[in-house]
Amino acid sequence: MKEKITTFINGLITYDYILFGSVFGVFLLFLILAILARNKVGLSIFLILLSFIILALGPTLGYIKMHEYLFKNSTKLTSQKKLEFVKAVVVKGTLTNESERNFSSCKITAKAHKVSKNDLKNYIYQFRTLKRMSIIKENIQKGETINFKILIEPFTYSKNYNISLEAKCK
Repeated sequence: MKEKITTFINGLITYDYILFGSVFGVFLLFLILAILARNKVGLSIFLILLSFIILALGPTLGYIKMHEYLFKNSTKLTSQKKLEFVKAVVVKGTLTNESERNFSSCKITAKAHKVSKNDLKNYIYQFRTLKRMSIIKENIQKGETINFKILIEPFTYSKNYNISLEAKCK
C-alpha cells in the first residue's frame, strides 16, 4: 500500500497540485461563508455540507477528468487470435496520442471478459475480468500512432469471450 501511495505522489504533475490546492481553497471559502452566515442556520448547514462534498469529490473527479483531457488517447483492437498449442491469446492493436502533449509512458492493458446472450450479464462481465495483461510503451509523440502486441497467458477459457483495451498515459 505504501508503494502505491508513493508511486501516485511521484507521478503527480503541476496541474494536479493546482487542482488539489484550488479544491482546498474552495473548501475553506465555503466554510468561512458558513461561519459568516451563522445567523441563517439553513444556509450555514447547506454551505458546510457543500464544502465537505467538494472536499471529498473534487480532487477525485477533478483528477480523473483532467487526466482524461490532458492525456487523451485512443486504442483500437486490430486482431486477436487464440493460439492452439499454447494456452494464450495474442492481441494486436494500435494506440494513438490525441492530446497536445508528448507521452513519456503509456500502460496498455488488454482484458478478457466472458460473453453472454443476456445484456445484463454482459454488463456485469465487463467488471469481472477473466484475465488481464499489461505492457508499457515509452516516448509517444503527439499525433503519433504506434502498433503493439500483447500476449494474454495462461488463457484457458474455452467458451465465448471478448477482449477490451485501455491505455493510461503520462
